[in-house]
Amino acid sequence: MAYDTNNVFARILRGELPCAKVYEDAHTLAFMDIMPQADGHTLVIPKEAAENIYDLSPEAAAALMMTTQKVAKAVKKAMDAPGLMLAQLNGTPAGQTVFHIHFHIIPRAAGIDLKLHARAMENPEKLKAFAERIIAALD
Repeated sequence: MAYDTNNVFARILRGELPCAKVYEDAHTLAFMDIMPQADGHTLVIPKEAAENIYDLSPEAAAALMMTTQKVAKAVKKAMDAPGLMLAQLNGTPAGQTVFHIHFHIIPRAAGIDLKLHARAMENPEKLKAFAERIIAALD
């Protein structure tokens, strides 16, 4: 499948759709998932147009991983999460629903189940509040 320049993440990168931004640099963007599986669920995307891990340049992959690590530390701290789950899905059979490569950073705690993936939109004000907590926790 060819990269769709009108996918939701490409549109966020172009400023056509809003997001609750957590972090941005020259190569990556991190923002709150609007359909989170847990409070604090954050997404990290490269600015390079790539559908999946197979299409991503080594340079963009390195930048994506560095930002994922940086933001994961902040999510863990901000959400007081004893654990974090990182997910990166490639292709429909793996559960990928937005075809722009991205990492999910999902806070985890024992005994708290995850919500179903991409099922229910969260209140934007709640997402903004989580984003502010995570921004404050960035080193």
